[in-house]
Amino acid sequence: MRDMMNNIHPVPLIAPVAARTDNTAIVSAIIDLKGYDSATFVIVTGTNTDVNATFAVLVEDDDDGGFGTPVAVPDAQLVGTEALAGFTFADDVECRKIGYVGTKRYVRVTVTPSGNDSGNIFLAGVAILGHPALRATANPPQ
Repeated sequence: MRDMMNNIHPVPLIAPVAARTDNTAIVSAIIDLKGYDSATFVIVTGTNTDVNATFAVLVEDDDDGGFGTPVAVPDAQLVGTEALAGFTFADDVECRKIGYVGTKRYVRVTVTPSGNDSGNIFLAGVAILGHPALRATANPPQ
């Protein structure tokens, strides 16, 4: 078996909260990639009760930690697609993932619901940073 734990650093991406009940975009934390050469964003769905909602995913990056000039990440700098990272009301208790291989220091993910007019949205997310400059990574993560 190979050790992965000492070579990754999980960071909260989208914190779990009470049910979301509208189409407001869910903007993740800004993830600082300093000291890491890769990132995978994992979105976890709960039981979503709306019967026609869809959820689009957008990955943006910036050289500024304040995200003053975010830019949509080009497809060539993503591993997987934003379409495959998206989901619908029928995707209860599932995970979606998308990787980032761009060169900017800061990255965030936005999940935008549409059609969520009669139900509850439950989702959370984790950024998994990999290929650290220093190994082993701290445990617990800091």
